[in-house]
Amino acid sequence: MFLTISTTGTPERPATDLGFLLHKHPDKAQTYPTSHGTAHVLYPEASVERCTAALLLEVDPVALVRRGKGKGRGGAPDAALAQYVNDRPYAASSLLAVALSTVFKSALRGVCKALPERAAEPLPLRIDVPALPARGGAELVRGLFGPLGWTTVDVRPVALDETFPAWGDSRYVQLVLEGELRLADALRQLYVLLPVLDDAKHYWVAPDEVEKLLRAGDGWLADHPERQLITSRYLSRRWGLTREANERLELVRLAEADDIGVDAIDNAVEDPGPESDAPAAPAETERPVSLAEQRREAILTALREAGAGTVLDLGCGQGQLVQALLKDARFTKVMGVDVSVRALTVAARRLKVERMSERQAGRVALTQSSLTYTDKRLKGYDAAVLSEVIEHLDLPRLPALEYAVFGTARPGTVVVTTPNVEYNVRWETLPAGHVRHRDHRFEWTRAEFHAWADEVALRHGYAVRYVPVGPDDPEVGPPTQMAVFTATKSGRSTSTRTSDTSTSTTTSVWDTSTTTSVKDATGTTTAKEEKAA
Repeated sequence: MFLTISTTGTPERPATDLGFLLHKHPDKAQTYPTSHGTAHVLYPEASVERCTAALLLEVDPVALVRRGKGKGRGGAPDAALAQYVNDRPYAASSLLAVALSTVFKSALRGVCKALPERAAEPLPLRIDVPALPARGGAELVRGLFGPLGWTTVDVRPVALDETFPAWGDSRYVQLVLEGELRLADALRQLYVLLPVLDDAKHYWVAPDEVEKLLRAGDGWLADHPERQLITSRYLSRRWGLTREANERLELVRLAEADDIGVDAIDNAVEDPGPESDAPAAPAETERPVSLAEQRREAILTALREAGAGTVLDLGCGQGQLVQALLKDARFTKVMGVDVSVRALTVAARRLKVERMSERQAGRVALTQSSLTYTDKRLKGYDAAVLSEVIEHLDLPRLPALEYAVFGTARPGTVVVTTPNVEYNVRWETLPAGHVRHRDHRFEWTRAEFHAWADEVALRHGYAVRYVPVGPDDPEVGPPTQMAVFTATKSGRSTSTRTSDTSTSTTTSVWDTSTTTSVKDATGTTTAKEEKAA
């Protein structure tokens, strides 16, 4: 089996620079041993105007069978019929992909000390793969390579036998790719997509294959329309590995959409702050109830009063509230939602999901999603909880969260809790002027929180009441402030403030507005509101 890589050039930028980028001299034919045969690199042509490098892989079918213990190990689909006579020595597959990564290791990483600027810029490339097994046909090949920047994706099916055209086409195609891409990007695409199209691998797929896939897919896989198929086939349909890869790729996609780092999104698992669950005290000492526990109890009380049976925990973190909800049989369905893969992993361990009975497992789901994007999976629930979530968003992102939750998902009840910044002076361990958690983008006073909640209720047709959580200090108020929104059938919004000393109610007519959905560059629906006069 073989493939060729060609480029063109000028006297100022000769095509023979390809030799520098591949770290293989055009005047030499070089040989490299592989675990299943021998790889050869040679240059059929090498001039200033045009240069072509060929990678030829000679596969030892006996070594393939021995290393695969006679079973093909998923790498030879025809091995059960003929262990020593099959397509593996001739068709581009995972064998060629491994040889590609071995022989062109530095080029795959985009490293070239001699010509770093050439390695970083697009080149006019042509790649020929004469015999490519394509389970899914020519359309799948175009669907995989088409979105990756190639101007030409020429796919020609190979006939079973040209003498007998009535027999039709084989599952093999001739592939020609043309376009201007970085050489490293082109090689990484081939490394992933050759075994994907073959839908087989000649070696056991271990957990480290996820890291290999993410490295090779950096910059193109997260936004690929066939991401699910690519990850599933590349990882030999091992669903656990496929799920892990897709969760991590979704983080990359969301980070790119918001123009922030992945670590800034996947940050829900942190060291405890002043509000966290306190460690258990010795048995002889009565442990004070932590603010986190008081907050959960206040949320549960609000949900019970609302008569909610199905609940969304939006920004569920490590699953403490989900766990509390599952202990109450009146909550028949609970979905924990978080953008952080690490948090969801911790939540699954906390809940012992894998050891749940079938009935209990049917009550709970843990889902990765960003709360600033609409998600149809969040519709149809009686209630939603945003517990200590909104303060982790930048203020300009709050309208997107508001529309996704109140405008689109629109549960009957929404419970929102957030720190009361006025109370921070009562935290002895919190330096003056500091927020309670290093990831908090803001912390509101009671007046600021009420103003925001009143506006949300007004825009989306909810009544809202306020409940203090924790000791209600007469000077600075409670440590946590909670708003309970209830959807109104009349389209009117009401606001009620509940405290130990006074209760006030304000009522206003819900203004008329139209909401339209628009798609951003990632194809994800976001909200755009146009208020009517």
